[in-house]
Amino acid sequence: PPPPVRRPIFAAEKKHNHSSCVVETGNGDLLAVWYSGTGERKSDDVLIQAAWLPKGAEEWSPRFVTADTPGYPDCNPAVFADPDGKIWLFWPTILDHRWEGALLKYAVADASPSPTGPITWSRSGVLHLTPESAPFAEAIHKAVDALTPEEKLKYHDELEPFKKRAEDLLYQRLGWMPRVHAVVLPSGRWILPLYCDTFSSSIMAISDDKGRTWKAGDLMVGFGNIQPSLVRKNDGTLVAYMRDNGPHHKIRLSTSPDEGKSWTPVVDTPLPNPGAGIEAIRLASGRWALVYNDLERGRHSLAVSLSDDEG
Repeated sequence: PPPPVRRPIFAAEKKHNHSSCVVETGNGDLLAVWYSGTGERKSDDVLIQAAWLPKGAEEWSPRFVTADTPGYPDCNPAVFADPDGKIWLFWPTILDHRWEGALLKYAVADASPSPTGPITWSRSGVLHLTPESAPFAEAIHKAVDALTPEEKLKYHDELEPFKKRAEDLLYQRLGWMPRVHAVVLPSGRWILPLYCDTFSSSIMAISDDKGRTWKAGDLMVGFGNIQPSLVRKNDGTLVAYMRDNGPHHKIRLSTSPDEGKSWTPVVDTPLPNPGAGIEAIRLASGRWALVYNDLERGRHSLAVSLSDDEG
């Protein structure tokens, strides 16, 4: 096959540009978003930028600011094109320079915008996620108890506050961040994958009314699973591939039989992961594609793996 075409969105610079997400709109245009600033959560100048690649175009549009909370860092944007043509942006504003202080926000453009410049958002707000308190705390306790003695010793400083924080409503409801785009199931259900560094775990925000209201799925049990990316099997089972945030150095995996509500215990896959983001998607051909760093250390090798048998 011919070599891939490199199309930089902007020239290299000293600023920190990180956590990109790209989506194809119903018109066939591509929209990319990322956060940019002098650092990450500790830099108050961090904001969300975006750029368009119109269908058939050879170059990206000039980048533009699409979300900025003055005096606070805005991070980890995820963009989503819904079935009605609306564009959604999900991102966290970091309240206290710690990931635990992430406040999850959203913005919606009612009609698919023209891919020539900044997006005019028609509405925006805070996406309040409220896990069921007792099951949430129980899941965290179970995840910590399941660690090996070696893991407990290695991560002692991180694990010490886990169980106490798990029973605190503020810690349960803050800190949730997106990383990859939402998915729409054949039933019409929307699922926005979320994770938090507070508990090094993942959860799903679920909407059955096209984003008007959201509810939380069950917490994924297994220390160090973050930033899930979802693919749906032909039988309806959802598969989540996750970045490893612990000692495994493997892509993590969990499945859901009930459209994102409950999840099997998180396990390792044979695929390596150096603690870097991944993305899984079902192609029009039916094959699955997985984009990841195929290393246990470092992020200098990027791979695409294809599956003909649903993983």
